[in-house]
Amino acid sequence: MNIPVDMILSLVLLSVLFSFGSSRLPGLIKVLAFQGIVVSIVPLFIGHEMTAGGMVFTFATLAIRGIVIPYCIYFAIKKVAIDRQVEPIVGYHASLMAGLGLIVAATVVSHKFNAPSISTSVLLLPTAITLLVAGMFLLMARRNAIAMVLGYIMMENGIYLVGTTFSARSHHIVEFGILLDVLAGVMILAIILQTIKQAITIALNSLRATPSARITAGG
Repeated sequence: MNIPVDMILSLVLLSVLFSFGSSRLPGLIKVLAFQGIVVSIVPLFIGHEMTAGGMVFTFATLAIRGIVIPYCIYFAIKKVAIDRQVEPIVGYHASLMAGLGLIVAATVVSHKFNAPSISTSVLLLPTAITLLVAGMFLLMARRNAIAMVLGYIMMENGIYLVGTTFSARSHHIVEFGILLDVLAGVMILAIILQTIKQAITIALNSLRATPSARITAGG
């Protein structure tokens, strides 16, 4: 049992519940930033032999997951007219109950799975499974496009933790996680560009309508 890692991962599990009950995008972004930082530093505590390249990769991952991606999303909702309210398909109370059930189910499944792991942490694989399924849940249970992107990123955090669990035998999982980081960045960029385009269109339409309104008022 790896007590420091399990304590950190227990906070990640709590953050999943918070994300299910959050009705505001800024709060959800902060949760994803916290998860990104924790997921990135886990390899430092589970017995990985860290080379200089490994340390660079770890801190680069931390910067991307915990700082760059959350900041880009926050910039999108702050600078462009995006509704900050998370529109749920499944209610918040029902989402919290689903989150509790998900954590319990992930713990049971991971113990029955009995897969070889490079860590003695009892919460590493349950947390990875929880993040994967929780991300899918946010994708399906929220109407807001940004919330869906955040759900996708949460899924990717889970995949990265799975890769961390088995990285001694499955390097391709970690590489797949890097690819998903790139895809997440593309998705975020597409949403930012789309929202900027919508804002420009609305502004131009309002400018075109203003002279017409003045002529009508003058007549």
